Amino acid sequence: MQRKKRTAMISLIMGILLLVSVFIYIFLPEHEQAKVETVKAIASVNQEQSEDTVEIPVEKTPEAEEVQTVPEEDEEKPITEEIKKRVREVVEIALDFFKKDQKIVAIGDSLTEGIGDETENGGYVGILNHTFEDHNLNVTVENFGKKGNRSDQLLKRLKEEDIENAIKDADIVLITIGANDIMKVLKSNFMNVTMEPFQQERLKYTERLEAIFNKINELNPNTQIYLIGFYNPFERHFGEIKELEIIIDNWNSAGEALTGEFENAAYIPTKDLFSNSVIDLLAEDEFHPNSSGYKLMAERVLEYLKESNKETEIDSVEVAQ
Repeated sequence: MQRKKRTAMISLIMGILLLVSVFIYIFLPEHEQAKVETVKAIASVNQEQSEDTVEIPVEKTPEAEEVQTVPEEDEEKPITEEIKKRVREVVEIALDFFKKDQKIVAIGDSLTEGIGDETENGGYVGILNHTFEDHNLNVTVENFGKKGNRSDQLLKRLKEEDIENAIKDADIVLITIGANDIMKVLKSNFMNVTMEPFQQERLKYTERLEAIFNKINELNPNTQIYLIGFYNPFERHFGEIKELEIIIDNWNSAGEALTGEFENAAYIPTKDLFSNSVIDLLAEDEFHPNSSGYKLMAERVLEYLKESNKETEIDSVEVAQ
């Protein structure tokens, strides 16, 4: 009984060591010494098992009490082949999403253009582009952001030939739009901020945003659309005006609800990134993000791209510094 327990324990240890060796082989292929040491450990356990294992002899004679074991070299061969097979599977999965060139098209307002980025790297879109380049991914990024664009203006721009052609070939479309719609109402009511004019404009904004989604799907029904939500740039200087906070939340909720009506659309929140931050995330104009703010946005967008493209090479990508 004790011998059976010991044999079972040795088999368990072998299984664990084999699993560790597979992980080392897959994830640290450049560390040859680690592979050698792992193989030695397995061989050592094999040796212990060969010494401790007793087989029932065919004949009850001293000459027949020789232990019959599988030769070590025969046992290593299927292990090696299994490891190679697993490596091929992992590589195939990792590269599946990026076998062909992927294309991201960013459309919208100044947040897409990258206004406020003191490094002049193109805001969150530029950071994403540099990130893909740093990781040698076959991802191209086209930026059609335009400072001051409202939702009605973006809807008109979608008829421009260069934007149409870009969206037709896009795997992903990123959108920032609506901040200037809010600002237009705010400028007309700043001395007397009430909810009513913002509620009325929000309904029109939602209708235009739906038209934008429909136009994108008309051009390319196979693309994935991401609507990036608003943050509150007024929190620092006008935090006492609670209506502004409510307005931002209501407009974000409207955009998020609309994306839920489209199978190929998703909403990416950003308000929490800028709320109560201990570091300065806004540019000198106190409205647009600075490079630190855009970096947080890029990280958030990348999180959602990873979620939509699981088991792909993008899953291991980190935003460029």
